[in-house]
Parts: sequence; C-alpha cells; structure tokens
Amino acid sequence: MRSCCWTQDEDWHQKDMNGAMTEATTSPKPAKISRAEAKAERRLQLIDATIEAISRFGLSGTTMGVVTEIAGVSVGLANFHFESKERLFETVLKHLAAEQRALWQSRLQGPDRSSRDLLHAIIESRFHAAICHRKKLAVWFAFYGDASAREVYRRAVGDMDDERLEATVTIITEMIVDAGYTGLDPTETALSIEALYDGLWLNMLLYPAEFRRPICRTRAMNVIAALFPKHFQTVTDDRQGQTE
Repeated sequence: MRSCCWTQDEDWHQKDMNGAMTEATTSPKPAKISRAEAKAERRLQLIDATIEAISRFGLSGTTMGVVTEIAGVSVGLANFHFESKERLFETVLKHLAAEQRALWQSRLQGPDRSSRDLLHAIIESRFHAAICHRKKLAVWFAFYGDASAREVYRRAVGDMDDERLEATVTIITEMIVDAGYTGLDPTETALSIEALYDGLWLNMLLYPAEFRRPICRTRAMNVIAALFPKHFQTVTDDRQGQTE
C-alpha cells in the first residue's frame, strides 16, 4: 500500500520539477522580430551576399543563383525582395553610398568645426575601415569598368557623389579665403581630390601589399597638406597598420 506521505526521493523530485517549472516560466523569452525587421534583415543578407559575389566573380559572374547560394536562401525569395538582378545591383550601390554618406556627414556635425576639420573628416571617411574594404572597393570598380553598368551607377549614386563634391568645393573655398591661397580653383581642386581617392582605391585592389589602407590614408593626407600647407601638416608614414 502506497503511503500518503512524501518520501525523500519524491520530495527531491518535486523540488526539481518545481525548479524546472519556475525556470521555464521566469527565463526571458527571445525578442520577437517584426515582419518589417525580418524583411530588412533578409534584404541586408542578400546585399552582403551580392557584395561577396561581385568581389569574387565580377558583375557578369554574379547571377541570382550565385547570390542566393552564398546567402543560403532560395532564388524565389531573392526575386521577392528584388525584382531583377539590375534592381539588386542598384540597391547594393545605394547601400554602399549611403553607408559612406552617413559616415562623412556624421563627422561634419558640430558648431565649432573648422573648414580644416571638415575636409579632414571627409578624407578620413573615405579611408575608414568600414568603407575602404577591398570587397567593397571591388564592387565600385566593377561598375566603373562595365559599360553596361555605368548607367545603373549614375542612377543609384550620382546625387550622393555630387553632394560630397559640392561639400568639398565649399570647404576648399573657405580655406582659400581664410589663408589667401592663390592658383587654386575650388571646383577643379575638389575634382582632383576625388580622383586621388579613386586612384588610391584602385591601387589597393591591384597592389594590396604596397597600398594598404593606413598607408593610402597617409598619402592622401600628404597631398592635401601640399595643397593647403597653412591648414595641414605632412604626416609621417611610419608604416603602422600594414597588416590591415
């Protein structure tokens, strides 16, 4: 006949059960992701996969099949988010341009920023580790070099390029007035600086051992110092960060 009293084993068992139940009811539940957040996350996953694909296979070798294989999703899901490969490419460019724009604009904030500070902020953003990454650079130059893709580029990021150029022209104009530089046209100088960025980026892709990101940033700053010696000083290239 079974006793109506708890045995010691039963008591421990009940405590274990109660403890498990308490833990189950009090442990935090994982935060639910909204449908909009899940959609944005999936789109970003496809964008990152496209950057990877273009950096490895170029534009012609980047198909929806390749992108979805890298992303680990179905082609149908990719087509749901992006109606075509061209739309996907355009979104990737806008993503990269917006990332860069957000960085340099964030560094222009503040009432006490001088024209020197502002130009320095733009240069630093162009060679920031999050922006000046070889995979991302490969995407930019893939569009530069493909005649059929240049219209996609202009449509996607032309306005942002113009915005950065106009900001640089304004900054240079202020420095010319401030220091009395002669022989410098603000627009032509700004265009030349933009070409300098592109040239250093291209060399980072072609000759990565000789053109590492920190060294390229130093070279860019030294060109700026040669143009505006009253605002900038030559930076010593101590070869730090060569493994970056």
